[in-house]
Parts: sequence; structure tokens; C-alpha cells
Amino acid sequence: MKLLYGTGNPAKIASMRRRLEKLGIELTGLEDLNCEIPSVPEDGKTPLENARQKATAYYRAFHLPVFSCDSGLYFDNVPDEVQPGVHVRTVQGKYLSDEEMLSHYSGLAKRYGNLNARYKNAICLVLDEEHIYEAMEPSMESERFLLTWKPHKMRKQGFPLDSLSLEPKSGKYFYDLQEEKLDQVAVEDGFLEFFRKVLEERAHGERLQSFMRE
Repeated sequence: MKLLYGTGNPAKIASMRRRLEKLGIELTGLEDLNCEIPSVPEDGKTPLENARQKATAYYRAFHLPVFSCDSGLYFDNVPDEVQPGVHVRTVQGKYLSDEEMLSHYSGLAKRYGNLNARYKNAICLVLDEEHIYEAMEPSMESERFLLTWKPHKMRKQGFPLDSLSLEPKSGKYFYDLQEEKLDQVAVEDGFLEFFRKVLEERAHGERLQSFMRE
């Protein structure tokens, strides 16, 4: 199966591609299309609403099987007024660069102590107008982690908060973990299960159609 991943973030594409290739799924990104990319508002109140907005907009634009993901960042130990939710990169109406994100979240960690964090993730896959699959399940949530105030020396474009992220049990920075473990944080097993179910359903439908033709 060939799918368009509705993101222009090369780090996200590379991480997802490594995880999905074991299912025989080949990914391309928006930048691979070499054409004008429509602007999508992403003004939903939940990650699933935003994922749906993006996937449906890209399908209408390119008429290719496409999926989009969206995340919300949630802390256990901060007041509601500073809870990021779906506005991870937007603070008081301003879209933050990678460095501005590091500064903002480092400041929160200094103010409240290491932040107990998790990502709630959602996905919407549009194969055609009649076959749309979406999910926002607990199995898609990231493992809990800590955000600290002192950044790691390493940086990866598009994933600025990894430089502040610690694994709770070991206290190690994400960038000091093995690459396989870092992929696990970035692309949770729930996403793999989502695509497995879609592939199984599609294969079952094709077998049924073949049987009916016979």
C-alpha cells in the first residue's frame, strides 16, 4: 500500500516510515509532491478533529490515499491556563519556532519543576470518499515522560521538545536512549495496530469481492 503522509515535517515522515515499512506500507510526504500545498486551519478542539481536517483537505486537493496525525500535549502538574493541549506550538496566538518552543517549555519546567507529560494522539486515513478510518485511542498515547528545563545538546528539526524530554525510570534524555526506543516514543504501537486493522479489513473486502465474482 502506498500512502501520502499529510505532513511536511521530515523528522515525522522518517520516524513513521521506519515503523510502517514492516507492514509493507510505502510513505511519501507533502514535499515529495512538488506542487502547491493547501493551507489547513487546524482549529479543532481535539487532536482527532485536527487530523480529520488535514486528511480530508489533502485528499480533496490531491485525490491520493492520505493520512494525517495530530497530537495534544498534556501535563499533570500545571494550571489549566498553561495546559498546551492541541496548541503545542501556539502560545497566546503566536506560532513558535523550534527555539521559541524550547524557551517556552524550559521556562514552564523551571516554574513548576519537571513536567509530567504525555501526548494524546489521533489519526485519520482517507483512502477514498467511501473509506475513511480514524481513531484516537489510549493505545495511541505516548508513554509518560518528563520535560526538564535544561536542554540536551542535540537538536532535531521538527522535534524540539525531545531535547527537554527525559525517560522517568532512568532519568535519561531521549537522545541518550537507543534509536529503537526513541521511535517507540514518537510512533506508538497503537498506530501500528490501526494500520494492521485497516489492511486486514481491506484484504477481507478484496477476498469477498473475488468470491462474489466467482
